[in-house]
Amino acid sequence: MYQDVERCVRAVRAKDERFDGWFFTAVVTTGIYCRPSCPATPPKPANMRFYPSAAAAQQAGFRACKRCRPDAVPGSPLWNERADLVGRAMRLIADGLVDREGVPGLAARLGYSVRQLERQLFAELGAGPLALTRAQRAQTARLLAETTALPMTEVAYAAGFASVRAFNETVREVFGLSPTELRARAKRAEYPKAPGTVALRLPFRRPLCPDNLFGHLAATAVPGVEEWRDGAYRRTLRLPRGHGVVSLRPAPDHVECRVTLSDLRDLTTAISRCRWLLDLDADPVAVDAQLSADEALAPLVAKNPGRRVPRTPDPQEFALRAVLGQQVSTTTARTHAARLVRAHGDPVEDRDGGLTHLFPAPRDLAELDPEALAMPRARRATVGALVAALAAGELALDLGGDWEQARAQLAALPGVGPWTVETVAMRALGDPDAFVATDLGVRRAAAGLGLPAGPTALTARSAPWRPWRAYAVQYLWSTGDHPINQLPAGPGPTAGAAAPRA
Repeated sequence: MYQDVERCVRAVRAKDERFDGWFFTAVVTTGIYCRPSCPATPPKPANMRFYPSAAAAQQAGFRACKRCRPDAVPGSPLWNERADLVGRAMRLIADGLVDREGVPGLAARLGYSVRQLERQLFAELGAGPLALTRAQRAQTARLLAETTALPMTEVAYAAGFASVRAFNETVREVFGLSPTELRARAKRAEYPKAPGTVALRLPFRRPLCPDNLFGHLAATAVPGVEEWRDGAYRRTLRLPRGHGVVSLRPAPDHVECRVTLSDLRDLTTAISRCRWLLDLDADPVAVDAQLSADEALAPLVAKNPGRRVPRTPDPQEFALRAVLGQQVSTTTARTHAARLVRAHGDPVEDRDGGLTHLFPAPRDLAELDPEALAMPRARRATVGALVAALAAGELALDLGGDWEQARAQLAALPGVGPWTVETVAMRALGDPDAFVATDLGVRRAAAGLGLPAGPTALTARSAPWRPWRAYAVQYLWSTGDHPINQLPAGPGPTAGAAAPRA
């Protein structure tokens, strides 16, 4: 979009927040770059320059606006929609892969050479993987400087910088302030007192319907790993360098996030996975506009616009949970998963609630005896085959994976059918066009709306909804009276209410 100058100028003049994250506006007379909705008086069009990423604006010599804080906008929805090299690379960069494995590790994960990867990213984003990672480190450094009392040396290394000198130089270059000045300018409440705890706000594009998003996560929560407590969804996170406990509470214009980490170097990854979990980088205006064009879906969209797809911070975890949930109620699926957690999950401490374990990783289940699972023999075999494929690396389920390849690998496992494949594609891999045509709740909703209920006919009828069929599923599920469509009542942890699968 940044190449459509007239459209960008109109968005800046209108201070249209819908375009925040789509592009960045640099002003040659001031040397700063802003989000499109910056409240400052718009500059003359002749003085505007448009960039596809904050990193590109920084590389061109511009610093971040101190008023609109362009580094704190939702990410571009393109990186969650696209299955090509650039989209996959951006999801992995956001997850902190370059900090952990370097650019060669990123290229190897994607199956390309470093040169090919850098060429593609620079062509589309005006910056290579190192510059994109540097911009991300700067944002993490600002968050830590403003929301914690950590010494600046610890802030530097937690944000991913190799030295304090690089940290100081980058912060000054990007924000026009020293780290100490950033902390002094911040408007904040008291620092969280718990060690390793960071409190921040996660922005999103409006509208957002919290009912299905948080309702679904709470209704399907695995005891010990997830809970709804005091108006917030809470869960444990398995992270590259340790673990974390996160609390996510919906507010009118942001999501309150409080995360406690065993290693603060995982902050970037934890934030990225929370945004992914809640689908906060989606473009609800574009999604709802297309789905509203269908007369069957239009009333559902008008009633509660801005539905998101509830995802997962751990694709491998969700794949196991999807198999455990095949052909059973949500209550039964939660019971199966809770038993697995108690027997094989790593214990964690939760000072503020009832979380007790991390969900077991495939390697923790390598010695799992399928006969110990209280389920039919065929499903026990499916669980065993899935665990073996994940543990051996034969099934690639991660944020940078190839969606169609993952579908094929899943479908090749014994006992894995279309419902499981599409459920994993929708909620674990993030494919916005995943469509669970065989889901009972979807078929009942379709029949109630006068749409064909058979999977083949419904799939054909869903063609006008592409590429947003995963969002269409959320609106179809909204026709039912079940817990996934509403925020839990009461202040305490979630009860074991029944709900549709997935």
